[in-house]
Amino acid sequence: MQIFLKGCVLIPIFSTNIVKEMQAEIITIGDEILIGQILDSNSKWIATELNKIGVSVYQITSIQDDKQHILKAIKEAQSNADIVIITGGLGPTKDDITKLTLAEYFNDTLILNEEISLHIQQLFAKIKYPFTEVNKNQALVPSTCIPFKNEFGTAPGMWFYQNNKVVVSLPGVPFEMISLMSQSVLPKLQATYNLPFILHKTMITYGMGESMLAEKIEDWETNLPSFVRLAYLPSLGTVRLRLSAKGATSEMLEIAIAKEMEKLAKLIPDIIVGFDENETIEAVIGQLLTDKKQTLALAESCTGGNIAKIITSVPGASNYFMGGIVAYNKIIKITELLVDEKTIEENTVVSAQVAEAMAKGIQQKYHTDYAVATTGNAGPTTDETDKTVGTIFIAIATPTTVFSEEFFFGKPREKVIARTSNKALELLRKEILKN
Repeated sequence: MQIFLKGCVLIPIFSTNIVKEMQAEIITIGDEILIGQILDSNSKWIATELNKIGVSVYQITSIQDDKQHILKAIKEAQSNADIVIITGGLGPTKDDITKLTLAEYFNDTLILNEEISLHIQQLFAKIKYPFTEVNKNQALVPSTCIPFKNEFGTAPGMWFYQNNKVVVSLPGVPFEMISLMSQSVLPKLQATYNLPFILHKTMITYGMGESMLAEKIEDWETNLPSFVRLAYLPSLGTVRLRLSAKGATSEMLEIAIAKEMEKLAKLIPDIIVGFDENETIEAVIGQLLTDKKQTLALAESCTGGNIAKIITSVPGASNYFMGGIVAYNKIIKITELLVDEKTIEENTVVSAQVAEAMAKGIQQKYHTDYAVATTGNAGPTTDETDKTVGTIFIAIATPTTVFSEEFFFGKPREKVIARTSNKALELLRKEILKN
């Protein structure tokens, strides 16, 4: 199998010599994160972007809006890393204490930055909002920092450089942080440090668990070059195998990653979905159907429309996905999918016979090449059937036949629905490839 380096990230450096690996730590400040009121999306974005320019993230920490906690966290972070990125705690209110704490940490004083002050006044003038003393305080920054103008807000970014180490403080509002990182922080980091190339390549596998997969590729993994690392990234039904390499030249990394991916592909050819983070199984199915000019319909019972949600998450799905019916009640199975009532009476709704009848019914109703049907007991009760909670039947109708398979996915309900959806997509992909 030929391996293409689609989706790899290559970052230039200033020298072809071996370069020092730079470590970063990310600190997010805010009680709202610690009480679970909001998700820390900032750290995820920052870590991704730092990695792209050759900076490894050593640790991510979330802390309280508390001066002593902030001081302690910065000190510990500087002992671990070359670069510390702080988000949150910058603003006009009394609980936004990061700026004052940083001034104390660096034994500094706050001074008025006229450029930042003018910028804030202009922002307020555009929205016809009064510029008060509280707002003016936003332009106060530690005298030793380099301030970054915030195009979308009043709190500036701040860059501190001491003993070849950097501390950056940014507002916690995601779009403000992203703008400051993209326009100011990342370029300045690249100009300050001699950073290595980093290359990532991800193989998407489907239908084999992490432990079984690890056992199958153990010898290959053991013999990886020292500068190449493998990460297992499992989720329900899927395991992403990400190879990461870091070095001074892109050419060496490209050759090494391509060689290792080719070896890996020969070990597990049947479960490979793709080689890109965006090549999800639903995207692959969509591309296969598009290439073959074929169509798909769904008849869902126990999955409650979850498969349709996954399929339609792919842009352009309307080109091949005709639609679906959530036949949750047996009356809908009978009236909309034309499942024979006698079939239900003799086998119950949780059966291979009903699943196959549902698949054929939706295929004929929407005139599609393929159809998927699901029926089962997702729990917590078994309703009117005698089947154990977690018992699922998935049926696939193809242009020439229909078949079903029985599975047991246990508990809880959410897990059953997710695993059924994933398995249905796996079976569908295999059938499309066979035909």
